[in-house]
Amino acid sequence: MGHAVGEVLGLAAGVAVSPLPIVAIILILATPRGGLNGPLFALGWVLGLAALGAIMLAVGGTGGAAGHKHPATWVGALKLALGVLLVFFGARQWRRRPKDAAQAQLPKWMAAIDRFTPVKILGLGLLLSAANVKNAPLTIAAGASISSAGLPVPQQIGTLAIFVVIASLGVLAPLAVYLVMGERARTVLGNWRDWAALHNVAVMAVLFFVLGLKLLGDGVGILA
Repeated sequence: MGHAVGEVLGLAAGVAVSPLPIVAIILILATPRGGLNGPLFALGWVLGLAALGAIMLAVGGTGGAAGHKHPATWVGALKLALGVLLVFFGARQWRRRPKDAAQAQLPKWMAAIDRFTPVKILGLGLLLSAANVKNAPLTIAAGASISSAGLPVPQQIGTLAIFVVIASLGVLAPLAVYLVMGERARTVLGNWRDWAALHNVAVMAVLFFVLGLKLLGDGVGILA
């Protein structure tokens, strides 16, 4: 199990560093219903990652490993494809970055986030985790890595739980600050929000490249 956890730690960290979801939860916490909607967003985020990871474990089962617990060929092919996809997104993100970071713009839906119902907030958390162009491939790759480790089902579930917890730290940190500090958290969270909004495109581009190259290397290593 320790080897499987080591395999997914980097992927989990890549999911945790997600500027837009961090900005989203900070904006949610600043609304009048932040005390309710903030935890709902975090719950949606966790459920999205857990559900996508569980689907991959169900697909791979305990047969994701070939002989001597070496990952099966399909795991290598999947990681290779996901790596190519992330590198492509990284190149596109880098080309589209604003020349002046101060000109970076947030999605228009964020301006209306204070009018989102609790159901929409929960759905937003699900979408930003399980349907995000960076987080979904990384979660799928993590599920494939866990499946390929040749672990019994209880240990697979435990490893997935560790992945989800670490991958959720970026979203849970603002929530924890809000719950502990209350009104005093506004300044701290405001600084986090401004930094994440300013550097979102550059951070995402670098993460796409680095994690894409890691998956490419993993895929080639398995197939070779």
